[in-house]
Amino acid sequence: MKLITLISTLQIFFLIGWSQNTKAQTIKIEKDTAKWHDLKDITIVGRNSKSDYQPIPEIVGTNIYAGKKNALIILENVQGNIANNTMRQVLAKVPGIHIWESDPSGIQIGIAARGLSPNRSWEFNIRQNGYDIAADPFGYPEAYYNPQLQAVQRIEIIRGQGALQYGPQFGGMVNYILKNGSEINKPFEFETQQTIGSNGLLNSFNAIGGKKGKVNYYSFYDQRNGEGWRNNSGFFTKSSFGSVTYNFTKDLSLTAELMYSHIRSQQPGGLTDAQIKQDAKQSFRNRNWFDITWTTPAVTLQYEINVHSRWYTKIFGTIGDRNSVGFLQPITVKDSINAATNQFNNRIVNLDRYRNYGGESRMITDYHLGKMKNTISAGIRLYTGNTNRLADGKGSTGSNYDVAIDGLYPRDISFSSYNSAAFIENIFRLSDKLYLIPGVRYEWLKGTASGRNGLSSTGSEITLQNITKSRQFFLSGIGSEYHVTSKTEFYANISQAYRPIQFANLQAPPTTDIIDPDLKDGRGYNLDIGYRGKVKNYFRFDISGYYLQYNNRVGSIIPSGTSYRLITNVGASTSKGIESYIEFDPVSAFSNSTNKNLILFSSYSFTDARYSGDHKDANTKNKKVENAPQDIVRTGISFGYKKFLFTTQFSFVGNSFSDANNTYTGSSNGNTGLIPSYAITDLTASYKFSKNLNLKAGINNLWDNRYFTRRAGGYPGPGAMPADGRTFFLSIGAKF
Repeated sequence: MKLITLISTLQIFFLIGWSQNTKAQTIKIEKDTAKWHDLKDITIVGRNSKSDYQPIPEIVGTNIYAGKKNALIILENVQGNIANNTMRQVLAKVPGIHIWESDPSGIQIGIAARGLSPNRSWEFNIRQNGYDIAADPFGYPEAYYNPQLQAVQRIEIIRGQGALQYGPQFGGMVNYILKNGSEINKPFEFETQQTIGSNGLLNSFNAIGGKKGKVNYYSFYDQRNGEGWRNNSGFFTKSSFGSVTYNFTKDLSLTAELMYSHIRSQQPGGLTDAQIKQDAKQSFRNRNWFDITWTTPAVTLQYEINVHSRWYTKIFGTIGDRNSVGFLQPITVKDSINAATNQFNNRIVNLDRYRNYGGESRMITDYHLGKMKNTISAGIRLYTGNTNRLADGKGSTGSNYDVAIDGLYPRDISFSSYNSAAFIENIFRLSDKLYLIPGVRYEWLKGTASGRNGLSSTGSEITLQNITKSRQFFLSGIGSEYHVTSKTEFYANISQAYRPIQFANLQAPPTTDIIDPDLKDGRGYNLDIGYRGKVKNYFRFDISGYYLQYNNRVGSIIPSGTSYRLITNVGASTSKGIESYIEFDPVSAFSNSTNKNLILFSSYSFTDARYSGDHKDANTKNKKVENAPQDIVRTGISFGYKKFLFTTQFSFVGNSFSDANNTYTGSSNGNTGLIPSYAITDLTASYKFSKNLNLKAGINNLWDNRYFTRRAGGYPGPGAMPADGRTFFLSIGAKF
C-alpha cells in the first residue's frame, strides 16, 4: 500500500508542478515529442492510415509501449469478414495468435499465444477502452462478452512486458478501442453498414455522432442474427453504446459511456471424430442454450496538463449475467424421450452473476536527466469483484430457452476478489538511439469463497470449505530499444507475470477433492528479443524470439496411498519460439503508380511448449502443453486498382493435443485426442464508390474444408467442436 500512496503523491506533484511550464518550454517539447512518436490523444492512433497492421507508437496517452512486442490493428482497413467477427482474418498479421473457431458468428472470441489456452481469451487481460470487461480478471478471467468488431476502431495487442501496466496475465493485453466519433466535426453524422450472408446471416450496424460546442457525442446500435452453419446453432446478438464527452477546456474533458450487450445462442454440442467425418453439420443437442447480458459503464476524466504531461482517471463497472441450460451428458449419451415419463430428461441450469467495479488513475510526464529528456508513467488501481454462482439446478424438460428450476440449486456459491495495485515505468533515453525502460508493479490480492457446495442424499447442505487467500508481491521488468535507423529498431524485454488462483480452484467437491492450503498463484516471466521497422514505404517487418516460463501451474494429483484428488501446484511449463511478420509492396518499391497497389504479407510462429521434467503429475512430464500448435502460418495477397481492393488469405495451423497426457487417438466421446492440422483460404473484395459509400463481399473457407479447433469436456460440448464450412457475406455501408 505504501507504493500506492507514493504514486498518488507523485500524481499530485505532477499535476501542480508541471502545469506551470512556460510557453517557450512547450514549443521545445512539441518538437521532441514528434521525434519520440508521442501521441497525446489515443483516439487518433491509426487514423488516416491505409494499413490494417502497424506497431503502436512508443507513447500513446498515458501508456508506454516502447520496448514491448506489440501490434495495432485498424479495423477500418482490415480486408476480412468483420461483420461476422472472423478473427483469423482480423488478426492474420499478428504472428502466433491461436484462435478457437467453434461459436457461430464469432460470439465467443477465444484467442491465445505462446502455448497458452484460448479458452474465452482468459490468458489475456481483455479490455475495452482501457478497462476490464472479463467476468473477473482475477478469479474468473473468461471474456464472455466481446464487442462487435464493426463498432471497434482499433485493437491493441501487447505481449510480455504488458504485465507491468495492466496486471494479471501471461499472454499479454488485448484492448478493444471503440469508435467514439472524436473525428466528427459537425453537429450530426449518420453511419450505417448492412450485411447479409450464408445461413440466414443478417447484421445491421447504425451509428450517429456529432460535435456541438463543448459537447461530443456518439452512439451505435448493432444487431446480428443467423441460423449458424451447423444444425441447432441459431443465435442473435444485440448491442448498444452511448458516449458523451464534455470539454471544459481544450485540455480538460469528462467522458461518460455505457455499453449494453445481449447474446443468445443455441449450442449444437460436440461430436465424435467419426461423426465429424460423416457430417460435421449434424447436431444431437437441440435443447442447449447460452444467454449473456453484459453492461459496462465507465466515466473518464482526462487532463492535458501541457504538451508533455497528461493525467487520466477512469471509473468503470462490469454488470454481467451468464445463463446456460442444457443436457450436458457426453455426446455418446442420447438426449431422447424417457420411456418412464414420456418426456425428455430434465436439463441442467447454471447461472452466474458478475458485479465488478474498479478505478484506475494514470499519469505520464517528461523530465530531464542531463541533456536527455526522459518519460515516467505511474498509476494506481482499485478493484472489487463479486460473483454469485448458482449451479446444477434441475431445469425443465422443454426445448426452448428456459432457466426455471425445480427446487433449490445444489450449489449456491459467492466468490469475491479485491485488488489494489500500483506501477511505475520509465523511459531512460541514454542517447538518441538507445532507450532503457524499467518498471515495477505492486499487487495486493484477496480472494474469498463461501456458500453451499452441494446437497447430500438427505437434502442437507454441504458447506463449501470457507477459503480466504490474501497475498501481496512485486513484479518487475525491463525493456530496451536500440534505433538502428530512424525507422528500424532492435527491442528486448524481460518481465515477470502471474496468473491468480481461479475461482474454480476454490470450490472443490468436499467428498472427492481437497484444496492444497498452500496453493499459490501461477508465476513466471516473459522474454522477448526482436528487430522491427520499415524500409521506406514498401517493406515492413517484425521478427522476434520469445521465452515464456510458467511456474506453479494449478492441477490435480492423487497422492500416494489416498483416494482423493489434491488440487495443488503441479509444476511448470516452458514455451519458446519465433514470431515473425513481413509485408512487401512491390508496386511502391518499383514504380510511382498511385492507381495500383499490391501487398504481400506473411506471419509465422513456431512454438515449442512443454511441461517440465519436475512436474508432479508423472503422466505429463516432458509432454507437450495442450492447445499449443507448433506452427501457425497466415499469409496473403492484396491487390488494389483505383477504388477496388481484392484480398486472399491463407491460414495453416499445425496439429495440437487437447489434453496434457498427449492422447493421440480420439476418445469414444470426442473429449480428448489430437486436434489435426488444417488449412483455410478466404477471399475478400471491396469497392469504394466514394469516401462515404462502400461495398464489401467475401467467401470464408473457400474450399469448404472440414476441421475443428477444440475439444470440450463441458459447455459448449462435450466433444469435438466443428468449425464452419464455406460461407459468404455481402455488405454495403454509407455515411451521411
